[in-house]
Amino acid sequence: MLDLIKKYRVFLLTGAALLAALAFYSLSLRDKEHASGFERVVLNVFSPVHNVGAGVGDFFSTAWNDYIDLVDVRTENKQLREAVKTLNSRVIENREAVRENERLRMLLDLKAIQRAPSVAAMVIGEDSSPWFKTLVINRGSVDGLQEGMPVVAANGVVGQVVKVAAGSSRVLLLTDNASGIASVVQRSRARGVVKGKGGSLCSLEFSLRDEDVKVGDVVVTSGIGGIFPKGLVVGEVTMVKKGEYGIFQTINVRPAVNMAKLEEVLVLLQKAP
Repeated sequence: MLDLIKKYRVFLLTGAALLAALAFYSLSLRDKEHASGFERVVLNVFSPVHNVGAGVGDFFSTAWNDYIDLVDVRTENKQLREAVKTLNSRVIENREAVRENERLRMLLDLKAIQRAPSVAAMVIGEDSSPWFKTLVINRGSVDGLQEGMPVVAANGVVGQVVKVAAGSSRVLLLTDNASGIASVVQRSRARGVVKGKGGSLCSLEFSLRDEDVKVGDVVVTSGIGGIFPKGLVVGEVTMVKKGEYGIFQTINVRPAVNMAKLEEVLVLLQKAP
């Protein structure tokens, strides 16, 4: 113990002197209105210590307040992000509803001008294999559908029902190689049969070389055969080529309906006689 006191006697004496000075200073403040020279010395000596302590306290107080504020800001930002996501979802849903209403209104307009009864259906599947181009719709025999019935959209011809189940049906698309629709060029009344070429194109077959057909002409159903009503839009002529030999010309037709983006269709409840 004595060794420790001897070893740290300088620090102990200094501490004792400082404590005594502080005690003396505190007692003197009760009796005097003005500081003495000794008191001023003590103030000058301990003023940096007080300043440092006050600065450290202010630093930690500010840091804590900033941390609390930062936590509040992060919470508020998270809430705002969630609110923005919700609003964006609602905007997207509203836009989708508006577009669907527009498509259905166009389909209803088409339904209104058709003489034959019809049933609206939604596309629920597709088969785009190299051999077949078909769609599956959510209407079947319970809705009055039968094989051979024509299928149309607001923009024009889609295809023909080829298989019917109780609650669904398969539609052979206009672009399928097995498809064939009697048609006529609206401007010149040149006749032919629109056949699928696979992909997204068709051709107007059996049109004679001397028939007046030009790029940009609109092709419509002719009504021959009784499957499709007369005057439904089939597509637009995109290429006309007349060879040196043969009696027919080569004509490419782009379908009026974009089969890849089709969502709703109208099935005409009529069959070929």
